[in-house]
Parts: sequence; C-alpha cells; structure tokens
Amino acid sequence: MAKEKKKKTRKSLSSSLRRVIAGIVFVLVLSVIISVFVVTRRERMDYALRESEGVLNGVANSIYGEIDRYRELSKLFLMDDPLAQFLRAESDDVTIGMINTARYSILRTMNITESVDSIFVFREDYQYLSSNLATNAQAYQVDLELIRDDEWREPILAGKGSITVSINGNQALKRTNGSPLITISRAMYDLLRQKRTGIMLMNLSSKLLERVLQANPSGESICLIGVDGTYLAGDEKLIKYFSEDFCSTEVVHQMVGKGEERMLLSGREVNEVPIVVLFASAPSIPVMPMATIYVLGILFGIFLISIIVAGTFISRHITGPIFRLTDAMEQNRQEGKLEKIEAGLPPNELGMLEEEYNNMIEHVNDLIKRLFEKEKVLQNAEMRVLHEQIKPHFLYNSLETIGFLAMDAGAEKVHDALETLGSFYRNFLSKGDREVSLRREIMIVKDYLSLQKLRYGDILEDEYDIAPDTEDCIVPKLILQPLIENSIYHGIRLKGEAGTIKITSFMEGGVLHVIVRDTGVGMSQEKIDEILSKDQTRGGEKSVEQSESFGLWGTIERIRCFCDEDDVVRIRSDEGEFTEIEFIFPHAKKKKPKEKVSENVQSNDHR
Repeated sequence: MAKEKKKKTRKSLSSSLRRVIAGIVFVLVLSVIISVFVVTRRERMDYALRESEGVLNGVANSIYGEIDRYRELSKLFLMDDPLAQFLRAESDDVTIGMINTARYSILRTMNITESVDSIFVFREDYQYLSSNLATNAQAYQVDLELIRDDEWREPILAGKGSITVSINGNQALKRTNGSPLITISRAMYDLLRQKRTGIMLMNLSSKLLERVLQANPSGESICLIGVDGTYLAGDEKLIKYFSEDFCSTEVVHQMVGKGEERMLLSGREVNEVPIVVLFASAPSIPVMPMATIYVLGILFGIFLISIIVAGTFISRHITGPIFRLTDAMEQNRQEGKLEKIEAGLPPNELGMLEEEYNNMIEHVNDLIKRLFEKEKVLQNAEMRVLHEQIKPHFLYNSLETIGFLAMDAGAEKVHDALETLGSFYRNFLSKGDREVSLRREIMIVKDYLSLQKLRYGDILEDEYDIAPDTEDCIVPKLILQPLIENSIYHGIRLKGEAGTIKITSFMEGGVLHVIVRDTGVGMSQEKIDEILSKDQTRGGEKSVEQSESFGLWGTIERIRCFCDEDDVVRIRSDEGEFTEIEFIFPHAKKKKPKEKVSENVQSNDHR
C-alpha cells in the first residue's frame, strides 16, 4: 500500500509539473499582451510629457527673454535728465512745465519699442507723472494708498535698483478696460548722489505675450496666467484647471477633465516672472512599428521552446533523482535507523544534497554520543561529590538532641557549633534540588567556614563581596564548598600562616561572574593546565594527586555541563601568594519570587 501511494504521488507530481508549465505558458502569453499594452501606453505618456516639457520650457524662456529685454530698456530712464530733474526737485519747485518736459522725454524713449503700454514715475513725496496724455488720463486707476504702504514698497526697495516683475503693479495699477499689464518696477536713484529719488513702474501690454504665443506652433493649446490667477493670454478654457501646484519653476503634470475632454495639463512658472504657462495635450503617438511586434513574437517563441526544454530537463534530471533520494530517506525512517544512504545520485548539486544528508546523520550520531557521555560525566561527578558528604536525614534530630544536652550542660559554644552544622546540612540537602540560588550557595559556604574556624581558629578569615543583583541567580548546588575545602586543605593550611578566603560575584553584560580567592600556597601553571584538562582519568584507580584535585575537577565538569560550554572557568595563581578561581555563567537565570520566599524559610522537619 505504501508503494502504491508513492507511485500515485510521483504521477501526481509529474502531472503537477505539466500543469505548472502550462500555467507558465498562459501567464507568459498574458504577460506579453499586457506588456505591449502597458509599454505602448507608457510610451505615449512619456512622449506627451517630453513634448509638454519642451513647449513649456520654450515659452517660459521666450517670456523671460522678452522681459529681460525691457529690463535693459528701463535702465535708459535712469539717465534721462528731465526725469532726473523732476525726481530731484524739491516739492515746492515742481511745476507743470517740469512735469510735461519729463513726460515728453519719456515718450521719446518709449517710441523705441511697441510693447510698453505706459510708464508711471512716483517721487518720494508721492507726486507722480505718467506717459499718458490728457486725452487718455482716465484709462488707468492708480491706488495711491497702496503705493504708500510699506509692505507694497518693500519688494521694490529691497532690490536697490534691480527690477521686480508683477501683474498690474501688484494690484496698485489697473487699466479701466480690464486689460492686464505686466509691470516692471524699480527704485530710481540719483546717479550723482546715489540717493533714492523715487519708484518707476513700466507697464507692458499683454500683446507682448500674445506675440510670444503666436510664434509657438502649439500656441493654441497654451494659456498664460498670473500667479494670482489673472488671465493674461492664450486659451481661456484652461483657466478653470489652474491651481497653486503649477506655481513652480519645475514642470508639473496633472490629468484633468473627464471622458473625451480628459487631457494631460502641464504647467510651470517663468523664472523670476510671476507668470504661469499651462499647456494641454492628449497622450498619443503613432502605432507601434511592425518590426517591434515581429521581434516580440520571435522572443515569445524562443521563450516557449525554452520552457518545454526546461520542463523535460527538470523531469529527467531533477525530479527523478529527488524521488530516489526521498525513497532512501523514507526507508531509513521506517526502519528507525540513523545510517548513511546510497541513492546513486549524479555528482552535481543533488549529489551534494545526499552527501550533506549523510554528514548530518553522522553529526547527529556524534551529538547523541556526546550528550550521552556528558550526562554520564555529570552523574558520576555528582555521585562522587554526594558520596563524599554526610547527608542522612536522621542527622538533623541527632544534632538537635546533642545541642539540647550541650545547653543543659552550659556548653553554649558546643550548642552553637551543632546548630551551625545543622544549618549547613539543611542547606546542603536543599530538598534534593540539583540547582539553587547563589544566596543559598553562599549560606552553605558561610556555615562550612564557621565550622572550619572552630578547628583552625584565627588563621582563617573570610570576606564576601556579593552584588545584590546576583543573589537570585541559579547555579549548580555545591560548586563553592569544594573550592573552599580545597583552599583550606591544599592552600592556606600548607602555607603555615593566617590566610583569607574571599568570594566575589558580579554581573557584567548579563553574564554572572563568581570568584573564589585564597591567599594560600598557590599552584603552578602545569597544575592549572592539568585541572582544566578534560582528559583526566574517569574510571579505575586514581593517583593521590588526582584524588586531591577531584573535587575541584568534578566541580568544573559540572559547571561545563550546566552551561553547555567548555570555556567557563578561569584559574589565576602566583605560587606562594594566591589562587583565584573564576566561574562564568553566560546565561544567568534567576529564581521566581515564589521560589525565593520558600528558599529563605528553614524547615524544622528533621524526620
């Protein structure tokens, strides 16, 4: 039954592959059609955008060039003597004759060009003259209050003699017939004294803009509008689409209108001139050339043939070998074995896959073996440590009874020693836990040292520098007591003088460090290397030297197993001076609050 299911799966996979290839062909055809449509539409849009930018930049540059030409013309009035006398004269000295003389002088200069509509010159005391004769004096409206306004004058005066361009004199000057004016404004200065004498407004007729549009082949689809929305020239139907978005020296494109009236509207502002140029166009280009269609057809045919060839190749050289590989792996699984396979795959990527699978199987077997050995070492180390300690429960009751007898006899020191010994074994057993907090481990050490001080008197001192944030960290039980015992019997006692044992703990970057330092005889580097070595004899008879260091070596092995790392112990020593052993716990965990509370309560049950 399993083989039949496998065959059905194989047939299903092959048919799925054919369906996938058919789907790819369908998607390819659809993609070609959509691509032709999208490319054509995109090309039309790009063509319209390029055309719009060309037209707008051409018209904007023409308008800027015309304005620049009249900028130069306005400089001539700075050197006009009658006009300078009119501006320089005191208020009481201005006469009708002086005004007419200056007016006629202005008219002579205006005759050089045809697009200057009028010129207005304002003195500092706001008296003014214009190029208009008495017959058309009512053709303009002048807002003297606005001209006196500092906010209106500020842009002109800030130019210090350079021109500023506005529409209708920035609302201070208008024609009564509503025709728009392009106003070139500049502050007038006395050439001799360099003192400001007034302001000149040169007004250009909108016919100037109409002439620019007539010179452009696309002029019928162009509209010129002031940045304030004032219609200047061109196609008036585009005014309704004007917005502040087009008030930029960069070309802005928007699709406007609906249905048949939908079009691409492009616009930009003329450099240094408050005029916006709008251009409407419909995205369209000639039909795609037949040569392009032929090339696309040929490419499509080549791609279709490539798909068929690729499908055949995949079926023969990929799916077949994969089936053989999966059969071999499935056989391993059913037999419950972790053995290498031989699927007879070709020496390519699939062969590499088979090789990597075999390497993985070998690695897994090696890991299982290592884990087994590690657990075995851990258990042996724990059993050896536990066998070397006195830990029967009846010891509690015995110690307590002896303590009461000592109290009755007045031997209070004996009672204290027995009480300390009871506390030591109570913490030592820890309800059978294999892991305890660093706080309880320190309690065990303190009780043990208290008992040792009864024997060795003043030659033994202990110090503690335990960081508060390390007290709740979980460590293997009885990792410090063997070190303390080793420091006393193989360090301080052999030195023959008073010694100190100091225990330090601190956290650094989430890593717990515990250091035990004694001022004993120290040890050689050869001895340190031997203790840190993982190749000590683990069975059979041990030498005396090996037996003496077993407690320390077994503790190191337990910590290595607990941390699942080898490089977690540092030993530093100076012979005749000190020995310092540092344990490093890379992933320090802490007891939960509930566990901490129960841990600090000593049990009185000594059954």
